[in-house]
Amino acid sequence: MTTAPNSLGDSCNNLALRKAARYLGATYDKALAPVGLRATQFSILQKLSVHGEMTITSLAEMIAMDRTTMASNLKPLAREGLVTVEPSAADRRARIVTITPDGLSRTKAAVPLWKAVQAQFEENFGADDAAQLRASLQAVLRTGFEPWAE
Repeated sequence: MTTAPNSLGDSCNNLALRKAARYLGATYDKALAPVGLRATQFSILQKLSVHGEMTITSLAEMIAMDRTTMASNLKPLAREGLVTVEPSAADRRARIVTITPDGLSRTKAAVPLWKAVQAQFEENFGADDAAQLRASLQAVLRTGFEPWAE
């Protein structure tokens, strides 16, 4: 049996990022479970609580997600009454997402859980290293790729 050189896996940016994202994502999911949210759902609700209503496309861009995936992520939130998704009055093709009072309440309940896991990560990883990690990951978004362009 022939195996590929291990160095390819060790130098793959995508694999390293996905492994870390799954690890950290599962950690945040576990922390937010008591309020019935996953980390992605919390991020969506948090953005809506700060920015108000917005189109699915704008919300997807803000979170660096394709529109179809965002629409799929909004369905369980809408079923639970945490957001509404309605046609735009200005453009019937666009859909407007709005956080509901229940969504705001759930977000507020989740914030202390998020803060606790955030603080634990920064304590274990190092606050300066965590800040540098966030800055590096933001820089990745400026590398010129257009993963969702048609």
